[in-house]
Amino acid sequence: MSSDRDLERNRLSARVGRYARVGANVGGVAARIAYAQSIGRAAGRDQRAADLRIALGGLKGPIMKVAQLLATIPDALPPEYAAELSQLQSDAPPMGYGFVRRRMAAELGPDWLEKFGSFEKEPAAAASLGQVHRATTRDGTPVAVKLQYPDMASAVEADLGQLRLLFDIRRRFDASIDTSQIVEEIGERIREELDYRREAKNAALYRLILTDTPEVRVPAVHPELSTRRLLTLDWLEGRKLLDFKTAPLEVRNRLAVAMFKAWWRPFSRYGVIHGDPHLGNYAAFFDGGEPQGINLLDYGCIRVFPPRFVGGVVDLYEGLRDGDDDRVVHAYEVWGFKGLKRELIDVLNIWARFIYGPLLDDRVRTIADGVSPGEYGRRQAFQVAQELKTKGPVTVPREFVFMDRAAIGLGGVFLHLAAKLNFARLFRDAMADFSVDEVARRQRAALAEVGLDPLEGDPGA
Repeated sequence: MSSDRDLERNRLSARVGRYARVGANVGGVAARIAYAQSIGRAAGRDQRAADLRIALGGLKGPIMKVAQLLATIPDALPPEYAAELSQLQSDAPPMGYGFVRRRMAAELGPDWLEKFGSFEKEPAAAASLGQVHRATTRDGTPVAVKLQYPDMASAVEADLGQLRLLFDIRRRFDASIDTSQIVEEIGERIREELDYRREAKNAALYRLILTDTPEVRVPAVHPELSTRRLLTLDWLEGRKLLDFKTAPLEVRNRLAVAMFKAWWRPFSRYGVIHGDPHLGNYAAFFDGGEPQGINLLDYGCIRVFPPRFVGGVVDLYEGLRDGDDDRVVHAYEVWGFKGLKRELIDVLNIWARFIYGPLLDDRVRTIADGVSPGEYGRRQAFQVAQELKTKGPVTVPREFVFMDRAAIGLGGVFLHLAAKLNFARLFRDAMADFSVDEVARRQRAALAEVGLDPLEGDPGA
């Protein structure tokens, strides 16, 4: 009993300490932002945005994920802040091997090392929630062992509290967009990422969904070497996608097509997306000396959508394509936008036409089509922000948050590869024979097979 009390006391101490560190870093910058806004001072906003990035970057915790996510949601933050936060990289300092030994023993028992053939002491990668070690199983299979940092639950709650603070400051001076659903969605998804058993099921789900997509490789899970805070997957050899920025166009296009299929096939057929399309989550695999496709490496941020939401994506695409305003409005309502007036619909369409633009343009092109990568989407986001100041407010539905995040992230990959493809044709192929009922049937079967809970309360499910 006393050990339970000690554990709880330690957790409380960790959470208080995290609040203090986050609050000290963010609070001062937030106060300067609030003061500048209160006196209408626009000058110096670039510097204040840089200060916020530095403050958050120094924390190296789950708030990094939050900051990167916010940078992709139009009008969630002023453009200067979005630009600065988009530069953040997950850069957590690794745990030393002594600490790793204790953590591994807590997860697999004191004889944990005997359960592996080999285990590298130095981490192969360190991210915001945990670090990865290369190892082999007893039979020699190469594996990636992801071990969660301690006190992450406390860190997440502290960081989400600071997220609410930042949004409260924003709302005080600009109520054109209601961010309450954004906060709830981010919180739920990041809490899910702490449960590595759930991530193991997510990986199994993608392995099932993409079993007949040879351009995408999904690692197998090793459940006997996995727990709630430890995940062991096959180690997939590959090279970073950024290594191919100057590769021949044929190679870049091949990798981009693999990325497209890795994202759109799960969504169009099962209502599932990978909500964190960060370049570090992918690697190119080789066959015969040439890169042939991608390894999908991380499964913490997976979003399962109601089938009707997928139907809304198709309705919006076809409504924009055909100039069918009624279908466009229906799509927004299916997504969860409420009380839409004509002028608000026009504002939403600015962003929708940007996102859907490459999918509606039946020709070979780059994703940005002549726009510089640094300016991709900035003009549309600014226009949306300005229009909402006079025509809002609008509440962003929670399902929209990671859909938008994923679409922007995927576009960013295409930008880095400078791929030239007929994205409209790829989209039509992905959505061929689409049916909400079929998505619902496949989704129910797939979730049941891997042990994930089905969605509740959705008429399309």
